[in-house]
Amino acid sequence: MSNRKTAQAPPLNLQKAVVVIPTYNEAENVGRLIPLVLARDERLSVLVVDDNSPDGTADIVKALPGFGDRILILEREKKQGLGAAYIAAFKWILANTDFEAVFEMDADFSHDPEALSEFLARIEENDLVLGSRYLHGITVVNWPLKRLILSVGANRYAAFVTGMSLKDCTGGFKCFRRSTLEQLPLDRIKSDGYSFQIEMNYHCWRRGMSIREIPIMFVDRQVGVSKMSRRIIIEAMWMVWALRLRRIP
Repeated sequence: MSNRKTAQAPPLNLQKAVVVIPTYNEAENVGRLIPLVLARDERLSVLVVDDNSPDGTADIVKALPGFGDRILILEREKKQGLGAAYIAAFKWILANTDFEAVFEMDADFSHDPEALSEFLARIEENDLVLGSRYLHGITVVNWPLKRLILSVGANRYAAFVTGMSLKDCTGGFKCFRRSTLEQLPLDRIKSDGYSFQIEMNYHCWRRGMSIREIPIMFVDRQVGVSKMSRRIIIEAMWMVWALRLRRIP
């Protein structure tokens, strides 16, 4: 793969971190997930980014104990996609808070809250920590074979085109240092889904940041509807070539 040099991240004595959870019609999940996240570590808070869910997701978040303290919400007028939700959250966090680390996490329990402890430990030594489904074999549960083949193929394709030496380029369970996000061109990142995850990783990799993959168990959602679409898949296919040809500094 690549021989790009990686800078050693300075030690971080983490005091405060926030888990960003984008939601659209996650009423059946979010009220159960947030207390589990907060219980993992007293340094953690949660920021829900809700795209005006018609099922009342935002109301459930606001009714939870701790809302306004360790539970925050960013409400948007309409559904605008996963990438846009994260970018809005990152900008809001950088402008309005002093959180030292920022997580991405799905609302549907595909990402295990128990893994947050390992992320917190590793972010003290790295600029970006990625939860990998393919670091030690395949750690995915309940996916149909077609979906698994698509994901494995997409990751190999993205790594080949971009040159990134990552086992899981497209995963959405990750943790950035605040200083990492501050160095990224958030205004220029417009992609969604798989593409968004690849693009964020690529910007970090091109800048020589310290990226650490850790193994996670990924469990397909049990409640609700997947946000995956053909458009997201096609966007990822051309996005990796756009990243390579742009030669992002």
